[in-house]
Amino acid sequence: MIGYEDVGGVHIKYLYHCRRQLWLYLRGIRPEHLNTAVQLGEAVHDTSYTRNTPVDLGAAKLDFVDGGHWVHEVKSSGRPSPADEAQGRHYCQRLHRVGIDAQGAVLHYPKTRRTQRFPYTPEAARQADEDIRDALTVARAPASPDRLARSACRGCSYTDYCWTE
Repeated sequence: MIGYEDVGGVHIKYLYHCRRQLWLYLRGIRPEHLNTAVQLGEAVHDTSYTRNTPVDLGAAKLDFVDGGHWVHEVKSSGRPSPADEAQGRHYCQRLHRVGIDAQGAVLHYPKTRRTQRFPYTPEAARQADEDIRDALTVARAPASPDRLARSACRGCSYTDYCWTE
């Protein structure tokens, strides 16, 4: 099972999106590569901001960090979500743990040409720690959390697993 240092950005994103999805992901059930939305996201990632270098922190892989220590993440969706903000906050927390004074996260939405900026505050740091603890709680659960309402699962790569009788 994973520990505090093993929690990555995908874990945090799934925590906010669907705890059941996180639980399944942690047990090696990973149908994402079959999902067209995920494939689109990978294409957007591969074709946006190509002059910047990704940063690999082990469990967390950031799109890039600028000279002012702002974490930049490129998102394929057109609409910002709390999961996106949580993922950016998590990356800032990881950078602080390795001694880089991250100022916050900048989320880029090329599809709608929107950008959102979230400063990394003491409150954000507290929330990032709480998110990691929540992810570890889901990881240690003996059974999967309940599935969400079917409408919330639209577009999820785990839909077949959760809704096939």
